[in-house]
This record gives sequence, structure tokens and C-alpha cells, in this order.
Amino acid sequence: MTYNGVTLAYIGDAIFEQKVRLHLLKSGIEKVEHLHQAATKYTSAIGQAKAYRDIEDQLSDDEIRMFKKGRNATSRKPTNMSRVDYQTATGFEALLGYLYLSDEEARIDELLTVVFKEIK
Repeated sequence: MTYNGVTLAYIGDAIFEQKVRLHLLKSGIEKVEHLHQAATKYTSAIGQAKAYRDIEDQLSDDEIRMFKKGRNATSRKPTNMSRVDYQTATGFEALLGYLYLSDEEARIDELLTVVFKEIK
């Protein structure tokens, strides 16, 4: 796969958003306003950086390499968070994008099970 880190992060962000929304909906939250508020906590860059830290010790060498590809690809200076959180979030998104484009959705679900345990 020859996608760059930012491109992987682009699709990974969408995958994470979808998975978080579905998880929250299945958790019993029904009001859209409450769903949106809850989802935003986890899909923000700060939430994504935390999600990465929750799974970091469970990643393979290849997955870490994809995370680093995304983390190192970003040069934009964030305005309302630390550069480290912003870069970590981009790396997390790139990891999910890589797994998705590699048809590893089961691995995504496995990793996000850990993240969702931390969300509660």
C-alpha cells in the first residue's frame, strides 16, 4: 500500500467516527444531541490521542510503523491542543486507515474494543 500518512489519516478519521457513533448508539443513547456530545469527546484529537495510548502496548511492529507514518506526516500547528496530542491523533487515524484499507476490519474492532472499555 502506497498511501501517505495524511491520506491514511483521512480515511481512518471517518472509520473511527463511524465506529464511535455506532458504539454510542448501541449503548442506549438515543437523543442526537447527547450522541453528538458523547462522540465529540472521543473523536476530537485529544480523544483520539487517548484512544491510541489505550491500545499502544497491543500493536504489532507493522501497526506501530503505520502509526508513525501518520504521526510524522503532519506539520500543521494545532491551535487548541498540544502538538504531541495532534500528531498522536493523526497517527491513530493513519493506523485505522491502514487497517481498513488492508481489509483488517476485525483488527480494528479488536483494538476499538479496548478503547470502548476505556470510554465507559
